[in-house]
Amino acid sequence: MPANRSIPDAVVLPELAYPDVNAAADWLCRAFGFTVRLRIGDHRVQLTVPGGGALVVKQGEASPETCSSHSVMVRVEEVDVHQARALAAGAVVSGPPTTYPYGERQYGVRDFAGHAWVFTQTVADVDPASWGGVAG
Repeated sequence: MPANRSIPDAVVLPELAYPDVNAAADWLCRAFGFTVRLRIGDHRVQLTVPGGGALVVKQGEASPETCSSHSVMVRVEEVDVHQARALAAGAVVSGPPTTYPYGERQYGVRDFAGHAWVFTQTVADVDPASWGGVAG
């Protein structure tokens, strides 16, 4: 695939709608630790996610229907520290980080526009068969 400096290298680029993209980008950076890669007028901002991910904040209205149809999962190094940062920025957290049998410690959160996020930290390498997963 040829390189293009106008778009992130990530293969999957979620696009989330917010009425004010610049305010949303600033909040997402403050709450979740993302960084601005590129601002495009008042209608789009590309964000870099630590560890190699990216997402696009686009101009639009978020609604309960669109915000409840999906969540964005992001891997982080320290989920407890991350949750404290999100809470300090005003994110609505669904509960404390929880460790699951599949080797991940996670918490869920909604941003100020209602978009659902899950932040996850790997705490163990677990054979999927041990918790009912079937590979392939």
